[in-house]
Amino acid sequence: MLLVDSHCHLDSLDYQALHQNVDDALAKAKARDVGYVLAVATTLPGYRSMTALIGDRPDVAFSCGVHPLNLEGGYDYAELRQLAAAEQVVALGETGLDYFYQKDNWALQQESFRQHIRIGRELNKPVIVHTRDAREDTLAILREEQVQECGGVLHCFTEDRATAEVLLDLAFISPSPALSLSVTPSSCATWRAMCRWTACWWKPTRLIWLRCRTVAKRINPLTCATWLNTWPY
Repeated sequence: MLLVDSHCHLDSLDYQALHQNVDDALAKAKARDVGYVLAVATTLPGYRSMTALIGDRPDVAFSCGVHPLNLEGGYDYAELRQLAAAEQVVALGETGLDYFYQKDNWALQQESFRQHIRIGRELNKPVIVHTRDAREDTLAILREEQVQECGGVLHCFTEDRATAEVLLDLAFISPSPALSLSVTPSSCATWRAMCRWTACWWKPTRLIWLRCRTVAKRINPLTCATWLNTWPY
């Protein structure tokens, strides 16, 4: 079975202790049947350095965006639009709202989130959404900005089943929508039940030090990846 890693910060891997270089990391991925990788950016300078590091590869695509926790210095909207228009860029983001780690710039996060969605709609490219402790504002912005016109992936998600159903059935209706649910160790037991809600829970949860992954899907596909860590990304 060919797998696609839809969210990898390929430029942030440990190339000192774990991997020799990008070629080595991708070769290890292919050995585990991961045939394609989406390298996700979190800043515009980071996008530029990431594309320079990885280069032009048929098995790697890119996203371009500014993470809600990386807005301190601001960014240029025109530059984001220009970079996102590149053929190698297949998605906008990582964008979204994080009210857990960042409590003093919610208005700035909201405006950035809206800008990413607008560019996604203009370019017909999906958005990669990070949301934490921001349920109501996330849903409101997705609706108001008509995210269904471009679709998207909800990468970081810690809400309940009812919210997931709203996002699947209302905000992320598209030819190939996907929703990933990222959790913390304290909530892993709760998400086991969430995974069982899907129509085809084909892989039982495996508890490993630092990582717990379950994969499932349903007709309007739900991809559920759970990670046991507390990293903000």
